[in-house]
Amino acid sequence: MPEECLFCRIAEGKVPAKLVHSDDTCVAFTDINPQGKLHVLVVPRSHIPTVNDLAPGDEKLVGHLFSVAAKLAGDAGVAADGYRCVMNVNRDAQQSVFHIHLHVIGGRKFGWPPG
Repeated sequence: MPEECLFCRIAEGKVPAKLVHSDDTCVAFTDINPQGKLHVLVVPRSHIPTVNDLAPGDEKLVGHLFSVAAKLAGDAGVAADGYRCVMNVNRDAQQSVFHIHLHVIGGRKFGWPPG
Protein backbone atom coordinates (compact mmCIF):
# COMPACT_ATOMS: atom_id res chain seq x y z
CA MET A 1 0.00 0.00 0.00
CA PRO A 2 1.44 3.35 -0.98
CA GLU A 3 2.30 5.35 2.12
CA GLU A 4 1.04 8.57 0.52
CA CYS A 5 -2.45 7.15 -0.21
CA LEU A 6 -4.97 8.77 2.14
CA PHE A 7 -7.42 5.86 2.00
CA CYS A 8 -4.68 3.29 2.65
CA ARG A 9 -3.68 5.32 5.70
CA ILE A 10 -7.29 5.48 6.93
CA ALA A 11 -7.70 1.71 6.41
CA GLU A 12 -4.50 1.12 8.41
CA GLY A 13 -5.73 3.37 11.24
CA LYS A 14 -2.95 5.92 10.67
CA VAL A 15 -5.39 8.74 9.81
CA PRO A 16 -8.53 9.24 11.89
CA ALA A 17 -11.93 8.84 10.28
CA LYS A 18 -15.45 8.21 11.57
CA LEU A 19 -15.64 4.49 10.80
CA VAL A 20 -19.08 2.95 10.37
CA HIS A 21 -17.84 -0.46 9.20
CA SER A 22 -14.62 -2.44 9.32
CA ASP A 23 -13.79 -5.99 8.28
CA ASP A 24 -10.85 -7.88 6.76
CA THR A 25 -11.74 -6.68 3.24
CA CYS A 26 -12.81 -3.05 3.61
CA VAL A 27 -13.57 -0.09 5.80
CA ALA A 28 -16.41 2.41 5.52
CA PHE A 29 -16.42 5.93 6.91
CA THR A 30 -18.46 9.09 6.68
CA ASP A 31 -17.62 11.50 3.87
CA ILE A 32 -16.16 14.82 5.02
CA ASN A 33 -18.47 16.67 2.58
CA PRO A 34 -21.77 14.77 2.84
CA GLN A 35 -24.24 15.03 -0.03
CA GLY A 36 -27.16 13.42 1.81
CA LYS A 37 -28.37 12.19 5.20
CA LEU A 38 -26.17 9.18 4.48
CA HIS A 39 -22.87 9.65 2.69
CA VAL A 40 -20.23 7.07 3.40
CA LEU A 41 -17.26 5.79 1.47
CA VAL A 42 -16.69 2.04 1.28
CA VAL A 43 -12.99 1.49 0.66
CA PRO A 44 -11.14 -1.79 0.10
CA ARG A 45 -8.09 -2.39 2.25
CA SER A 46 -6.14 -3.38 -0.86
CA HIS A 47 -4.86 -0.48 -2.94
CA ILE A 48 -6.40 -0.31 -6.42
CA PRO A 49 -6.09 3.17 -7.96
CA THR A 50 -9.13 3.19 -10.30
CA VAL A 51 -11.83 0.89 -11.64
CA ASN A 52 -9.66 0.65 -14.76
CA ASP A 53 -7.05 -1.11 -12.61
CA LEU A 54 -9.34 -3.91 -11.42
CA ALA A 55 -7.95 -7.32 -12.31
CA PRO A 56 -9.57 -10.65 -13.03
CA GLY A 57 -10.47 -12.07 -9.65
CA ASP A 58 -11.45 -8.70 -8.12
CA GLU A 59 -15.14 -9.44 -8.67
CA LYS A 60 -15.55 -10.86 -5.16
CA LEU A 61 -13.96 -7.74 -3.66
CA VAL A 62 -16.21 -5.36 -5.61
CA GLY A 63 -19.27 -7.46 -4.78
CA HIS A 64 -18.36 -7.24 -1.09
CA LEU A 65 -18.18 -3.43 -1.32
CA PHE A 66 -21.74 -3.37 -2.69
CA SER A 67 -22.96 -5.81 0.00
CA VAL A 68 -21.54 -3.52 2.67
CA ALA A 69 -23.18 -0.53 0.94
CA ALA A 70 -26.59 -2.24 1.05
CA LYS A 71 -26.18 -3.05 4.75
CA LEU A 72 -25.18 0.51 5.59
CA ALA A 73 -28.12 1.93 3.61
CA GLY A 74 -30.45 -0.40 5.50
CA ASP A 75 -28.93 0.54 8.85
CA ALA A 76 -29.35 4.24 8.01
CA GLY A 77 -32.99 3.77 7.06
CA VAL A 78 -32.62 4.91 3.44
CA ALA A 79 -32.74 1.57 1.61
CA ALA A 80 -36.51 1.47 1.09
CA ASP A 81 -36.74 4.98 -0.38
CA GLY A 82 -33.56 4.70 -2.43
CA TYR A 83 -29.89 5.52 -2.40
CA ARG A 84 -27.08 5.90 -4.87
CA CYS A 85 -23.84 3.94 -5.18
CA VAL A 86 -21.16 5.71 -7.21
CA MET A 87 -17.56 5.00 -8.15
CA ASN A 88 -15.91 7.94 -9.89
CA VAL A 89 -13.14 6.99 -12.32
CA ASN A 90 -10.33 9.43 -13.05
CA ARG A 91 -10.19 13.21 -12.96
CA ASP A 92 -12.96 14.12 -15.41
CA ALA A 93 -15.37 12.08 -13.27
CA GLN A 94 -14.17 13.91 -10.14
CA GLN A 95 -12.10 11.09 -8.63
CA SER A 96 -9.90 12.95 -6.15
CA VAL A 97 -8.35 10.06 -4.22
CA PHE A 98 -6.83 7.41 -6.47
CA HIS A 99 -7.87 4.38 -4.45
CA ILE A 100 -11.20 2.88 -5.52
CA HIS A 101 -14.06 3.76 -3.24
CA LEU A 102 -17.80 3.42 -3.39
CA HIS A 103 -19.85 6.46 -2.41
CA VAL A 104 -23.10 5.44 -0.74
CA ILE A 105 -25.45 8.42 -0.65
CA GLY A 106 -29.06 8.51 0.49
CA GLY A 107 -31.70 10.38 2.41
CA ARG A 108 -32.66 12.79 -0.36
CA LYS A 109 -34.12 12.72 -3.87
CA PHE A 110 -31.68 12.54 -6.77
CA GLY A 111 -32.00 13.94 -10.28
CA TRP A 112 -31.11 12.28 -13.55
CA PRO A 113 -28.85 12.62 -15.35
CA PRO A 114 -26.32 13.15 -12.56
CA GLY A 115 -23.78 15.97 -12.66
